[in-house]
Amino acid sequence: MAMKFDPFRELDRVAGALLDPRQRLRLMPIDLYREGDHYILNADLPGIDPGSVDVDVDGQLLTIRAERTIQTSEGATWLTRERESGSFLRQLNLGQGIDIESISAKYENGVLSVFIPVSERSKPRKIEVAAAYKDDHTISGQSTSEPASVSSSGSGGSSGSASPGSSGPSSSGDKGAGI
Repeated sequence: MAMKFDPFRELDRVAGALLDPRQRLRLMPIDLYREGDHYILNADLPGIDPGSVDVDVDGQLLTIRAERTIQTSEGATWLTRERESGSFLRQLNLGQGIDIESISAKYENGVLSVFIPVSERSKPRKIEVAAAYKDDHTISGQSTSEPASVSSSGSGGSSGSASPGSSGPSSSGDKGAGI
């Protein structure tokens, strides 16, 4: 099988790999997960001066910027240079339900950790259900003030009979109060 080398195709492949914006994302890989009432974002930034790391929020947009400078002596002759220097940028849309005022960050051992708390309004909560009894409402101009009664059997259980003041079903035929 004969292989044909096309220098223009190879040049196009290399240029595409260098200019592809997705390649820049690999320079600041991130992990994002939720733990309890906050999100945690970890970004790998090895060799970055902590003073050059900038995390800011503008509206719902979280932006992480960092600068890496590689120190070299004036007369150095490079044999290979794979570590990139320059500016790094990553932006994330936070969406709704984030407590923007309480976002915090720390940089330790080459990893930037950003703690993003969920707002109180967005946290799951238990909603109390209030019970309304017929005694509390006037239905068709009539009101009863009979006390609710529950009879006990000798074994300690309760019977299933319901009085007009209880929350059980009644057979009086009225429709009851609705929402």
